[in-house]
Amino acid sequence: MEKERSSFTGKIGFVLAAAGSAVGLGNIWRFPYLAAKYGGGIFLLVYLILAVTFGFALMTAEIAIGRKTGLSAIGAFKKLGKKYAFIGYLESIVPIIILPYYCVIGGWVTKYMVTFISGGAIHTIADDYFGAFIGQPLAPMIYFAVFLGLTTAVICLGVEKGIEKVSKIMMPVLVVLSVIIAVYAMFLPGAMEGVKYYLLPDFSQFSVTTVLAAMGQMFYSMSLAMGIMVTYGSYMKKEVNLESSVRQIEIFDTGIAFIAGLIVIPAVFAFSGGDEAALGKGPGLMFVTLPKVFESMAGGTFIGTLFFVLVLFAALTSSISLMEAVVSIIQDKFKISRGRSCFFTVLISVLLGVPSSLGNGAWSGIKIIGMDFLSFFDFISNSVLMPIVAFFICIFAGYVIKPKTIIEEAEEHGQKFSEKGLFTVVIRYVAPICIVLILISSVLDAMGIMKI
Repeated sequence: MEKERSSFTGKIGFVLAAAGSAVGLGNIWRFPYLAAKYGGGIFLLVYLILAVTFGFALMTAEIAIGRKTGLSAIGAFKKLGKKYAFIGYLESIVPIIILPYYCVIGGWVTKYMVTFISGGAIHTIADDYFGAFIGQPLAPMIYFAVFLGLTTAVICLGVEKGIEKVSKIMMPVLVVLSVIIAVYAMFLPGAMEGVKYYLLPDFSQFSVTTVLAAMGQMFYSMSLAMGIMVTYGSYMKKEVNLESSVRQIEIFDTGIAFIAGLIVIPAVFAFSGGDEAALGKGPGLMFVTLPKVFESMAGGTFIGTLFFVLVLFAALTSSISLMEAVVSIIQDKFKISRGRSCFFTVLISVLLGVPSSLGNGAWSGIKIIGMDFLSFFDFISNSVLMPIVAFFICIFAGYVIKPKTIIEEAEEHGQKFSEKGLFTVVIRYVAPICIVLILISSVLDAMGIMKI
C-alpha cells in the first residue's frame, strides 16, 4: 500500500513555507540593487504590477498542478500528459543546480553573521576582506558545510515537523527584524533622499529595460519554474483556498523585498551622500558596501548583526525549499525513503558546491564560457533554464490541459477563483511573450551584447 503523502497542516503553514521559499537572497540584495539602478520608484511600480499579474498566473498554475496530482515536478507533468514529462525533468534540473551554489553563498552569510556576533565587524570593512575570505580553500567550505547541514536537518524532519514548524518561527522573526532595521535606516541623516528616490516614481526613467529587469527579478524572487511551487502544491490540502494563498505569498515576498529596499537604499544614500553607484552589484553590495555602511552608523555593529541574522534566515528559508524540491523529486522518481533521498541530495550538493566555492580561489583559473563555476551555474539555472521551463509551463497550462483545468482545481470545495479572466489572458498570451523576451535579454546580457 502506498504511503499517504505528507502535507502542511493548513493554510498558515502552507503560506509561510511557500513565502519562505520565495523570500531569499534575491529580496535582500538583488531587489534593492536593481531598484536603485532602474530609477527607484518607477522600478518599484513596474515590479508591483508584474507581480500581481504575471507572477500570480505562473504561481497559481504551478501550485494547482502540484495539488491536482499530489506529485513533485516529474510525476506531476507526466500524470497530466505523458508526452509532457520532459517539462518536469527540465524543471527538476533547476533546483539541483541552484541548491549547491546557493548554500555556498549561504555559507558566506553565515561567516559574516558569526563575525558580527563575535565582535569582529571592524575587520569586514577592509576592501580585501571579502575577496580574501572567499579565495581561501578551507574556510568558505566549512561555512558551506554548516549552512548545508542546517538546511538538511530541517528537511530530514519532514514537511510538518521540519519545514512548516521552522517557517512558522522564521518568517515572523524575519518580518520583525526587517521592519526594525528599515525604521532605523530611514532616520539616518541624509537617508530621506534615498527614501524619496525609492518611493516616488519618475516616469522619465521608464524604459523597456526597466520592465525586463523587473520581470527577471520577479521571476527570480518568487521561486517560479524551480519545481518548488509544484512540490509545495502537492503538500497543500484541497480545502485550502488556492487563490488567496497565492495572493498572501505574493504579499509576503513583495513586502520583504520592499522593506529590504527601505533598509539598503536609504542607508547607502546616507553613507555615500546620494551616490547610486555605491549600491554596487551582486555580492559586492552585501559583503563589501553594507559592512562599511554599518560601521559609519551609531550602533552600526548591532544593526549589522541584526541584518546578517535577517539575511541568514531569508537564505535558509529558500535553501530549505530548494532542498525539499530535490528530495521530493528523488523520492517520487525512485520510490525511496526521505532519509535516503536526503543523503543523495546532500551528495549532489557537495559535488557541485565544492567547485562553486573553489572557483573563487584555487580553481579561479578554470572558466566555462568565461565564467567561474558559481557564475556559470547561476547563469544556466536563472537566465536560461528557468525562462525555458516557465515558457513550457505557460504552453502546458494554457494550451494542453487548458486554463479550465487550473481554474477547476482552484475552485475545489466550492471556493471562488475571482481572477479567471486575468489568469487565462496572462498564462496564454502575455506570459509566454514576456518570458521569451527575458530569455533573449538575459543571454544577450551574458554575451555582453546588451546590458540589462
